[in-house]
Amino acid sequence: MHPNPVFRTTPRERNVAFARDAAFGIMAVAGPDGPLMSHVPFVLDEEGTSAELHLVRSNPIARLGREPLQVRLAVSGPHSYVSPDWYGIEDQVPTWNYVAVHLIGELEPLPLAELEPLLARQSAFFESRLAPKRAWTMDKMTEEARSRLMRMILPYRLNVHEVDGTWKLGQNKDEPARLSAASEMQSHGFGTDPGVMARLMRDG
Repeated sequence: MHPNPVFRTTPRERNVAFARDAAFGIMAVAGPDGPLMSHVPFVLDEEGTSAELHLVRSNPIARLGREPLQVRLAVSGPHSYVSPDWYGIEDQVPTWNYVAVHLIGELEPLPLAELEPLLARQSAFFESRLAPKRAWTMDKMTEEARSRLMRMILPYRLNVHEVDGTWKLGQNKDEPARLSAASEMQSHGFGTDPGVMARLMRDG
């Protein structure tokens, strides 16, 4: 995360809402032979204190055992390259603007009996975004397929102790320079969703 405090003033509530809406990130943990990372969907509660997720049993993080683990779940948002020419002022350098939120805490293995209810809550959360499509449920699976699935994955809860957000939107530039860069980014930026990043820069 960027160390400049000017990029780290976003209220916790906005960081939590961003991570909850994204619902997908990269979870990192210190393994015995070096860092381990896993791309995971998750469901974060509205308070930002707890996230539910599951891992395949063969995942290297799951193979670390059933003791709680200290983890960091990084959630990335829009980002874009920023050319120094876009500011309209001298002596600037290339940079990259981005939004990122980290959920930091303890990954707690849950009892296997909690797996199916957890999966049902996850699928309901994601399927709700597809309305008016009728929501998919595990009832659509055969008992054989569902049993096979249950044997392959494990349930977890991330108890979130800290929410760390960086919204690097050019706040360290004066308004004309920032708005000039946002306009150029809207037309010529590259990254992930440069148009969204340009809008965030204009909104300040």
